[in-house]
Amino acid sequence: MKNVIFTDKAPKPIGPYSQAIMAGGFIFVSGQLGIDNQANMPLTTKEQTKQVLENLKAILESTGSSLEKVVKVTIFFTQKEDFSLINEVYAEFFKNNPPARSAICVTALPKDALVEIEAIAEQAGSIYEH
Repeated sequence: MKNVIFTDKAPKPIGPYSQAIMAGGFIFVSGQLGIDNQANMPLTTKEQTKQVLENLKAILESTGSSLEKVVKVTIFFTQKEDFSLINEVYAEFFKNNPPARSAICVTALPKDALVEIEAIAEQAGSIYEH
């Protein structure tokens, strides 16, 4: 069974999708942009990356999970020269035992964002927890 997740501590979806879905002991968080709750998006890659990760954190925490339970992340970004800036901010959020990750440079993202990140995390109390 799947459960739709929504928190007002992260931006509302900008299309026909859920912020996240809980199913099978995991939380599948949709790709998040660097938009805040007032629909503002910072200008720099570092600022957008920080806001994206804050949004992911808020969604996960609304389920009782956390960034520490993230097992897989996919990063989409538009400026290959900014990859080191994304890594710099990302490392602040995933200090110990970082999750598996893919990073893909794309030509464009919704709302002309520079960064989008999606994640899969264990549910709190999951049988999959270590």
